[in-house]
Amino acid sequence: MHSIEIGSDLSNIPEVESLIDRVCEDLSLNEDYYGNILIAVTEAVNNAIIHGNRSEESKRVKVEATNNNGAVVFSVEDQGEGFDFENLPDPTAPENIEKPDGRGIFLMKNLSDDVKFELNGSKVSITFVVNG
Repeated sequence: MHSIEIGSDLSNIPEVESLIDRVCEDLSLNEDYYGNILIAVTEAVNNAIIHGNRSEESKRVKVEATNNNGAVVFSVEDQGEGFDFENLPDPTAPENIEKPDGRGIFLMKNLSDDVKFELNGSKVSITFVVNG
């Protein structure tokens, strides 16, 4: 459906936002979906840039959106080593509440219908059921 590839620099986030805008327009999605998609996907891209690619501009982040039978799936892939996505700290636990990071994946899971990690964690697919 749509895809882009950006360098690992947070100044490239507007390109991702433009991709999300195009996908939501193509599918005529309402603002509720748009807000959730925007936050979840930009969180995934931020994670890919900062944690996956360690903000190395030469490393790329690929963002793809596909329409899959009443659902839209955004995949975000970086060129990093991946991470242990099975053992993430709970950002709502008292000892983590004050920490400035650690909420990205929590947000992605709460704003979407499904989050799947592949390639040892260097690729995430975020699914939003938009029909039905």
